[in-house]
Amino acid sequence: MSTLVECVPNFSEGRNKAVVDAIVEAMKVPGVSLLDREMDSDHNRCVITIVGDREAIAEAAIRGVGKASELIDLTKHQGAHPRIGAADVVPFIPIEGVTIEDCVAIARKVGEEIWKRFQVPVYLYESAATNPERQNLENIRRGQFEGLKEDILVNPARCPDFGDPRCHATAGATVVGARKALIAYNVFLNTKDVDIAKKIAKAVRYSSGGLRYVKGAGFEVRGMAQVSMNLTDFEQTPIARVFEFVKREAARYGVQPVSSEIVGLIPKKALEQAAEWFLQVENFDSSMILENRLAAVSSGKMAVGGFRAGVEPFIEQLATASATPGGGSAAAAAAAMAAALGTMVAGMSRTKKAFVQYEPQLSQALARLAQLREELKAEIDADAESYAQVLAAYKLAKTSSDGEAAIEAAMKNATSVPMETALKAREVADIINTLKPITSPNMASDLTVASSLASAAIVGALANVEINLGSLKDAGFADDIRSKVGQLQR
Repeated sequence: MSTLVECVPNFSEGRNKAVVDAIVEAMKVPGVSLLDREMDSDHNRCVITIVGDREAIAEAAIRGVGKASELIDLTKHQGAHPRIGAADVVPFIPIEGVTIEDCVAIARKVGEEIWKRFQVPVYLYESAATNPERQNLENIRRGQFEGLKEDILVNPARCPDFGDPRCHATAGATVVGARKALIAYNVFLNTKDVDIAKKIAKAVRYSSGGLRYVKGAGFEVRGMAQVSMNLTDFEQTPIARVFEFVKREAARYGVQPVSSEIVGLIPKKALEQAAEWFLQVENFDSSMILENRLAAVSSGKMAVGGFRAGVEPFIEQLATASATPGGGSAAAAAAAMAAALGTMVAGMSRTKKAFVQYEPQLSQALARLAQLREELKAEIDADAESYAQVLAAYKLAKTSSDGEAAIEAAMKNATSVPMETALKAREVADIINTLKPITSPNMASDLTVASSLASAAIVGALANVEINLGSLKDAGFADDIRSKVGQLQR
């Protein structure tokens, strides 16, 4: 099975195109594709987006860090964006056929190799962090290059994860990690007063009481005050909500947004969410988008010719003499259908005068059910992929000493996927129960079917969890899963 990992290294150079060209050239490794490159002279920073197989992309990232360390001198670097390294941060993001745990392994391998080859110390962050303090990038960047190069010599808490406790003389240090897809999103204000941008950033960022999964700072860019943000989980905190929050806070100071920008790439789903938010489309679903529907038909996930034609391929695949798709995928599909039925009932009831007083609760249910439905649809394929990873791990064990570790990692993933399905199905069931007294009694039978599907999904998903627990060697992981199972069963 193919694997696809995204890497978005940030380099401390946004003004010299020749330097950025050289870094990009160094990262040209077979099996790796360049998706995007962004240069910002005010921040004096560039963001490169590459994608490829796990082995190839690791080597590409290492070579990029090496070239940056050779060409960028932080003792002469100035820019609005905080930084501690020539290659400042190198995150790995799972895209296809890999998990976040796989990306953690890649990050640690890359970090160790960066120190060995270039004598640049490396810190691990986000999911790859070795202690909770380093999950947050801002904690590692505290003091920037100028502060770190002094503090690292005397403060044991600033010792790197790889390398000696000293900065590279000109390249500083590098932060490597694994994370979910991040959106770098900036909003420009119709003022030059950076203090206003900083106040808005403080209000919006989670660390000072703002929105969850949002980091923010204020800068002057292109002669305007800019609220610069990183959205670390756009599904939990949508980009439209962030923009509206910034707009509201700006009004408090008598200013307003004039434009916004996205640095690097953005998941299509994030823009679909924004369209739904601002257009207020009722009962919106990503399958309503023409290109999405065409892609589904072309990939065989949907057929033309009525409702039966749409679901029949999946049912027939379940019936084949193949282990995938199997019970885990069927459980996820059942939970997704339960969420879809709940969405239908809530959406239709919301338009009726008799239930107008419940509009806030119905709108909240619709938003969460839509998100759960998308996540559960993804779980259908994730369950099949997890089984394929188990098979690949057992095959590897026949020829490599790394096989045992690969089997354990694959079995953990094969346990975690149905566990997530069960937890999401439980949430769907809870929402369905809240809908019963505030929706049309004419659709009570639909909610009964939804409840039954959600219950079946929970039972089926937990059965898949239980059957894998006996194969796990990590007792702590297994106990944690058993605790979650017990809570659901109660």
